[in-house]
Amino acid sequence: MITLADVAFYHRSIGANFGVYALSLVLAVLVAAPAARRSSRALVALIAAAGAALLFLEHPTVTMACLFVLALGVAVLSPRAPASDDVWPWAQRLTMAMLRGLIGPLKDLRRLHAHRLRQRRSGMGLSRFSVLLLPLAGGLVFFALFAAANPLIAVLLEAIRLPRLDLARSIFWLLTGVAAWGVLRPRGLRRTIALPDGRGDLKVFGVTPTSLFLSLVVFNALFALQNGLDLAFLWSHAPLPAGVTLAEYAHRGAYLLIATAILAGAFVLIALRPGSTTAASPAVRRMVVLFVAQNLLLVASSAVRTLDYVEAYGLTQLRLAALAWMVLVAVGLILICVRLLQDRSSGWLINTNAAATVLVLVIASLADLGAVAATWNSRNAREVAGHGPRLDLCYLEALGPAALVPLAELEGRSLPAPQAETITSARIQVLTDLDHRQMDWRTWSWRNARRLNAARALIAHHAPPPPWPTRYCDGRPYGEENMSPPPGALTDAAQPGT
Repeated sequence: MITLADVAFYHRSIGANFGVYALSLVLAVLVAAPAARRSSRALVALIAAAGAALLFLEHPTVTMACLFVLALGVAVLSPRAPASDDVWPWAQRLTMAMLRGLIGPLKDLRRLHAHRLRQRRSGMGLSRFSVLLLPLAGGLVFFALFAAANPLIAVLLEAIRLPRLDLARSIFWLLTGVAAWGVLRPRGLRRTIALPDGRGDLKVFGVTPTSLFLSLVVFNALFALQNGLDLAFLWSHAPLPAGVTLAEYAHRGAYLLIATAILAGAFVLIALRPGSTTAASPAVRRMVVLFVAQNLLLVASSAVRTLDYVEAYGLTQLRLAALAWMVLVAVGLILICVRLLQDRSSGWLINTNAAATVLVLVIASLADLGAVAATWNSRNAREVAGHGPRLDLCYLEALGPAALVPLAELEGRSLPAPQAETITSARIQVLTDLDHRQMDWRTWSWRNARRLNAARALIAHHAPPPPWPTRYCDGRPYGEENMSPPPGALTDAAQPGT
């Protein structure tokens, strides 16, 4: 695994090499861990890990890498884990396995050293070495003779180039070796800490059923004020007071209100626990339902604020992630309310929230968020649609391959000459960089191959572009000293269809 990591990753970018290495790691677990092959849960987790590894060939993402590590960790730890464990003990087991994996090789080497000392005292180690002495020595002699007699073997030996050892490469080998060792020799927890039941009255000074009820009354009143203002100005688009713009009103509260909703959910989760005297009160339960409903409206208002901000300033991957996070917060609030009303356990709440989180992460990994942002910006820009945010070509160029097809579509539109030239320059830069990435199997991906084909099909109908970028992404022309092709530019970029 260290050798494969060196070939695939050292001084290389991430691409198909991640998928190849991940699949090899799954195969190594199948070979080296017979107990995993006998566990049905481990086999299901290995299938999930292999599926994530195949998706790396489509397009590697950090989210999918986290899901792969999660599935592989469940697979290697399943043979020693009780079948009834849920998310909470598994979170402890996986965390401890990662921490103990850092010192695992040292423990194993110490045990191996002690084992060799015992063998040496008994004479077994020397006898085993003597068995290998003749095959190794004789094999080397005959191989040397064949190498001297056969020029093909001599050429093969001359072509072998061992990697040059340096400090950085040695550290890389050490890190990849420790990671692989931790997977092939996992060290989880045999005993986990049980989840607190979270039931009964909360015994804290000053917290009584009366104080909790009054707190809910006050909180509902404050949330009603905030939601009323949002309904009056944000949802109905009523005129704002002088000096306050819609963009400012939308942006300032988008993330703070989500934090407020999370804090409110934590209050309901901690203070109003199932089985408590307060939670059993019908009046309190109605106030809790109203409180959660107001929090859901608050989350919806935060989403509307984010969408208004997108209409004013454009769509980004971070704003898409923020919208997904808001969906998760809303689901969590609903589940907290369901837990209180249906007297569910803390384990049920953690399991359902974990399932919702994994589902969102899988969807985010499968979706091409960069292409979604680039397509929306290119089609809704003020220069194209007549209204909306200004076209930010620097952001599109920074998205890299995800913006290639939208840039090629923009290139085919009738736009003013300086802007059209800037779009063409950005497209040439992105296509050139992507072309170089696709030439190496390590950085190749199936999604980028489809992007290249789609972009080249669009470019084939355009006028021949210049041989290299002539403008920066902000529209500034290259100076005379910069009119030579930038690093990595292809000299045949002016040919139609490239």
